[in-house]
Amino acid sequence: MLDIGLTGGIGSGKSAASTAFRELGAVIIDADQIAREVVEPGSDGLEQIVRTFGADLLDPQGALDRPALAEIVFGDDEARAKLNAIVHPLVRQRSSALKQQAAPDAIVINDIPLLAEGSMAAAFHLVVVVHTPRDVRLKRLIESRGMVESDVRGRMASQASDADRSRIADALLDNSGTPQDLVAAATALWRDRLKPYADNLAAARPAAHASETVLDESARQRALARVTFAAAAVDDAATTTYLDETTIGVRPSDPGNKTSLVRRFGEAGWFTGDPDSTAPLRSSDPRVPLDLHIGDPSAR
Repeated sequence: MLDIGLTGGIGSGKSAASTAFRELGAVIIDADQIAREVVEPGSDGLEQIVRTFGADLLDPQGALDRPALAEIVFGDDEARAKLNAIVHPLVRQRSSALKQQAAPDAIVINDIPLLAEGSMAAAFHLVVVVHTPRDVRLKRLIESRGMVESDVRGRMASQASDADRSRIADALLDNSGTPQDLVAAATALWRDRLKPYADNLAAARPAAHASETVLDESARQRALARVTFAAAAVDDAATTTYLDETTIGVRPSDPGNKTSLVRRFGEAGWFTGDPDSTAPLRSSDPRVPLDLHIGDPSAR
């Protein structure tokens, strides 16, 4: 399946983008919704929070008093780290279970508000960022949600910057226009990149890349980060680097790891179009014309 990370700053319209992708056929995994589920009354998550922060965080019905918890962790890095250490593993566990229920050829959209802050980009096949200028987000949040301007600015300041999110973005969805504009942008991305990529993954084949496609440095670094992340799952001592502008090299710490690496890279979207086992793997992403060489670089 194609595993996509979707993110954006507060007020960017990420939920509207999720809705558009759902209507196109995506499986949506909402991290915020799951984070609420894993701390419901009677859950292990809520029990851990009470042990850590105290029973005063329970309302009269025994549910988590979210505003009270927010007051504790907002602006307190240590308290927020403790909360994240409780909630994040539970969210990952539940998200993984939901993915296992999806069809092998599904396009899974992981709606994650703090994807950039959590340094999770390399774990996904692609990252899509919903981008809306700060002044537009500010205006929308004040007018549509009734939020106080100072609160909005504080929330924005606590999140990753637009530049930080742009650096991890494989695709930007501009939401500075109308809702119809956002749907049109999501539909075009689905048609031109997500669906072809998902089809290639399902068929275990590399993409037919246009020879004139050239990656910029940011895209090259994102590709290298994903390869490094995938390799570490099999061989945490493997080294990865660019051998040239179109080829990433992976040197296993043990040559015997090559078969396992090939299998793991297949899950990450890299396949060979040649039955010859010495052929390089190639990206199945139609926008990433890269080869992947496993072994001694001098043997290419």
